[in-house]
Amino acid sequence: MTNHTKHDKPVLVTGAAGEVGAIGRHLTAMLLAKGHKVRALVRREDARADALRKLGAEVVQGDLADLASMHRAIEGCARIYFGMSISAAYLEASVNVAAVARHHGVEVLVNMSQMTVSEMSIDETTSSPQHKLHWLAEQVLAWSGLPVVNVRPTVLLEGFFLRLAAEGVKERDELVLPLADARTSPISAVDVAHAVSLILDNPAPHIGQVYNLTGFESNRLEHYARIFSDALGRTIAYRDVPVAAWIEKLRQLGVPGHLLSHLGVMAELHQQGRYDRMTDDFFKLTGQAPTSMRTFVERNAAAFTKPARAA
Repeated sequence: MTNHTKHDKPVLVTGAAGEVGAIGRHLTAMLLAKGHKVRALVRREDARADALRKLGAEVVQGDLADLASMHRAIEGCARIYFGMSISAAYLEASVNVAAVARHHGVEVLVNMSQMTVSEMSIDETTSSPQHKLHWLAEQVLAWSGLPVVNVRPTVLLEGFFLRLAAEGVKERDELVLPLADARTSPISAVDVAHAVSLILDNPAPHIGQVYNLTGFESNRLEHYARIFSDALGRTIAYRDVPVAAWIEKLRQLGVPGHLLSHLGVMAELHQQGRYDRMTDDFFKLTGQAPTSMRTFVERNAAAFTKPARAA
């Protein structure tokens, strides 16, 4: 198959304007760099949509749970990346995308799931409603008969260590998370996007596979705090906080209830050792080691550092 044929139809990237980790945005840029046409689905027209157009993507505005939107988005695309923010409507959106993708006869659907699903079964999920929705969505995709690849990353560096912890590091030199002495193996969203881009570039060998993506190492938060200290040139201390108090602070900041429930369960599962996992799936897909915590902190040093005061 020539490159011209391979790249003739656009790849659909859902969640292309997502903020936490921005897997969809990174994936859009990577696919464009490989010579693919990309159709980027966004929920609203805003500056993020304009930025995707400047990258060279075709931008389509629509709702994943809306049938007409999905026909507009999927028709003419052979390959789909399905990723969606944590939402109570996740299962509805998954089924909607699967139904329309099957109608249009796509050649692959790469589904962004979560690593915890690998520890779930017909008898046991977790107390997170979002985890259950991910598990149910994978069941639906299996029943659909679609050519599916499930990608299950562990916790994202950009989620827990940047979005949820940057303020404490910047303002108080504290890495504040409710993970006790648990080990965790966070992975960068950029690495996840890289792995997905390789799957979408040549999907045939990956159809039917499940990839559990973990980060550079699995270690305790005190270890990661020392890495923060070395990378930033000042002492950063890890401060464990009770899950309930952490969730209440996030509630006061306006985090929705469905997301709060999910984050609370993730913290509890960490404390049970459920995120102390390592796989070589990322290396097998990319031939590279995942991004280390030190590299991640150095790349995002501005977010962890107070601006210098003017003289």
